[in-house]
Amino acid sequence: MNGFEFIIAPLILFMIFVAPLWLILHYRSKKQVSQGLSEHEHRQLVDLADKAEKMAERIQTLESLLDAEAPQWRNKG
Repeated sequence: MNGFEFIIAPLILFMIFVAPLWLILHYRSKKQVSQGLSEHEHRQLVDLADKAEKMAERIQTLESLLDAEAPQWRNKG
């Protein structure tokens, strides 16, 4: 019976204090995730998408220039 009493006290403390706090924090984080992006995060995402599009256009321009100037550049490397 001594081993059982050794386990019961921490289990009760866990169920009273840790488990409810754990559940509250878990569902609070789930709620924040389900709310989606904030306005600031959405603006940052749009800015990054614009920059990526501009970068893709620049890469296409550079590749076409390289194709015209040095047709074998893709085979080097």
